[in-house]
Amino acid sequence: MDDQQKWVAYFRVSTQRQGVSGLGLSAQHHAVTAFLAGRGEVIAEFVETESGRKVKRPKLDEALDLCRRKRAVLVIAKLDRLARNVHFISGLLESGVNFLAVDQPTKDRFMLHIQAAFAEEECRRISERTKAALQAAKRRGVDIGAAGRLLAKKNREAAVSTAQRYRELVEEIRAHGVTTVKGIRDELNLREVLSPGGGRWHLPNVHKLLKRLALAGSKALA
Repeated sequence: MDDQQKWVAYFRVSTQRQGVSGLGLSAQHHAVTAFLAGRGEVIAEFVETESGRKVKRPKLDEALDLCRRKRAVLVIAKLDRLARNVHFISGLLESGVNFLAVDQPTKDRFMLHIQAAFAEEECRRISERTKAALQAAKRRGVDIGAAGRLLAKKNREAAVSTAQRYRELVEEIRAHGVTTVKGIRDELNLREVLSPGGGRWHLPNVHKLLKRLALAGSKALA
């Protein structure tokens, strides 16, 4: 009789663009895969493209149903991938399905409930502060749209500037015949080069890096 632990992995991304590009998804997948190594069998994976504030999650419902039928444990990369909503977490805790968050594997059900309450309150306060700041700016006559566009432009320029630090290294790797995104990712990790975020390289952040280097190159030629 096979007594190997069965797992059902659930991944959530907030936007359709993230779902298509893998942005955020690869990091979740890597965390879950690394944690479950040698701990049993992943019998299914579900990917949801929904806002964290939405309660209705068809893919999560499918995952929970499979967990019940196969007596499997639902596994997620981070608790906030489910929701920052106490009511939602309470319902999940009462669903009869065991679940585990890789970033907090030792937390019991009570502590997860308390943490969800703190996360929900933090989300509410951030929203209130943001609204208050926007209202104050409007009273001062600030063009919110223009300010947002200016900030976005500055962020893009900063990202391109950061990418430039890797140009010489990327060109060296390409000179040795490694030209694919996957190949460059593997070479950067092999050399233990940290990504701009301070971690390992994955397909999404290598793709971003190459895109920003190309953008900087085209501007230099203009």
